[in-house]
Formats: sequence, C-alpha cells, structure tokens
Amino acid sequence: MSNKRILTTTIGSYPVPDWLPALPSEQARLDATRVVFDIQRQAGVDLPTDGELYRFDVNDPDTNGMIDYFVGSMGGIRAKLARSESEAFARIEAMAFRRKAAGVAISPVAEGSLNLLSDCRLTASVSGGPFKFTVTSPFMLARTLLDRCYGGLEALTMAIAGVMAAQVAGLPCACLQVDEANLPGSPEHWRLAAAAINTVLGGYSGGRKAVHLCFGNYGGQTVQSGTWSRLISFLNALEADHVLLECARCPEEDLHALADIRPELGLGVGVIDVKVNHIETPGEVAQRIERAERILGPGRVQWVNPDCGFWMLKRSVADRKIAALVAGLEKWGQTPFPSL
Repeated sequence: MSNKRILTTTIGSYPVPDWLPALPSEQARLDATRVVFDIQRQAGVDLPTDGELYRFDVNDPDTNGMIDYFVGSMGGIRAKLARSESEAFARIEAMAFRRKAAGVAISPVAEGSLNLLSDCRLTASVSGGPFKFTVTSPFMLARTLLDRCYGGLEALTMAIAGVMAAQVAGLPCACLQVDEANLPGSPEHWRLAAAAINTVLGGYSGGRKAVHLCFGNYGGQTVQSGTWSRLISFLNALEADHVLLECARCPEEDLHALADIRPELGLGVGVIDVKVNHIETPGEVAQRIERAERILGPGRVQWVNPDCGFWMLKRSVADRKIAALVAGLEKWGQTPFPSL
C-alpha cells in the first residue's frame, strides 16, 4: 500500500452486478469479485474490499449476507422459527428495528459449515494485491437471535465470539475488519461488544485490525439513533489498529467528541455519504477531510472512507462515489484551507 499519511479504503459491500444473479455460478461470483477489485484499484483506492461477494446467496441476492451468512452456517442455530418463537422475538423491545429473528440458538454454538478461511483464500486468488476482509461483530449477530440455550445475551455473544475468533485465524488478507451497526443504538452494552470484538481480533494475526461502526443503512434510512460521544469508552477499549466511522453527515459536535479517542487508535472518517445518490465533488470531499483535520488535529486522521458499504446503491452511483473518494483526498493534499 501507499506510504501516504492518509489512505483510502472502502467499507465492504458493493452492489451485486446484475449479471451475477441472472446467471449465477461459482465462476460468475469469482469473476464479479475480480471486477469489484479492479474498479477500486483503477480508481486508486489504497485498501480495497471484495464487495463482500464472498457472501453472495443466489437464493437471496438482494441482501449482502451480513447476518444470515454467519448464523445460517453456524452449528447450534436453527434458521426456521415456530410462530411462538417469532412472537417471543418480536416482544424484545431492543430489537424493534428487526421484525424477524435470524435464527434460534438451541444448543451450544459451533462452527458448523462456516469456513471463512476457504472464502478468504478464494478471494485472495483474484484480489490482485493487498485487500481487506470483513466479518460481522458477534454482538450484532447475537442480537438477531432468539436465545433458547445460553440464558443471556452475554453468554451467547461470547460463544459466537469464540467461534469467530477460530474462523479468522490464518486469513490471507492485509486487514481484518469487524463491522458493528447495532451498538450505536444501544451504547449501554459497550463493554460486552468490545470484549466480543477484541476476542475476534485476537484470533487474527495476518495484518491490520479494523473496526467499522455506523448507524445502519437500509434504503437510505438510518436504522440506529445515537452519537459518537456516547461510544468513546467503547472505541477506547478496542484492541484494533484503526476504526472507520460514519462522519459525512454527522454534526460538527460529534466530530469534536472523537478527539477524546486514545491517540494510539487510528481514525478513519467517513467523507462519502452512502445514504444519498448525490455524487460528491472532489471539493466537497476535500472540505470534509479538512473539517476532520481541523477538529481532530493534524495527523490524527489516518484513513478516509465511505460512511458505510455501497450495496444499496446503483453501480453507476457507487463507482463515481469511489472515484470521488480518491479525487477528494488528492484535492485536499493540493489545496490550502485557511479556514472553513
């Protein structure tokens, strides 16, 4: 990767190419992964992702597998729910954002058919260089399950964390990223979420360790409400190299809160808004970078990134936003900003 002080990366997901669900095959999925990597590398992204196409499900092509790919493969989890189980899950107030459980934990969680090493090796075979591999936080996975085994969220979360830690061992990627989009709406669980994520990161020794947090995105809608100021303790507890945060649309006071993050933890700030179709100009991206530099201090920002993944957008929009990310960083490096 580049030796620039600030590097560019994408968060993970990419719109599934239309031709993949139309003519699905393992070869077609691998070809699509090649395309996604090449789009990012041609744009100049320093650390690209596979678009999370390793999770592509021909039977459910409109999702990116953030939840079901993992819990649907693990042992000890039943995917089909009885009516009484669905009603029990619906009564969990904290899960109001999700109407249906992803599954029921009926016995101790095990790896089942989950095989991240095989998936990552296949991705590496077409990556064309260093890349980032993404997985979902154990806390977020546990929150989508109805527990009929462990008797509590903490035990279930840490059991999933143990399975995930074993899965990420030996992954041939330059960076492992753990994604968490539930905690921002439930910051009171920060200790549990941090312990689970650190367990997963502790199982990986292949390169950089990252954590991505956002407030969720479905059809341009924010799923979780919250502020970064309520998550500083969580962020400071992470045993990661850097965090990548949703910042493009956050108010300035929320950026000020990030100044309290320990200096050893690298900051990645979102400068591309994925909840709108507007294509940022290089100047707009440069101004967002400068705002973060001014508030957080020179040298504090190590990465710039989109707020979240691109899977809800059209490819034509996603591709131009990727190009704008790189062009905006270049413009920032060439433009004097006396004040904003």
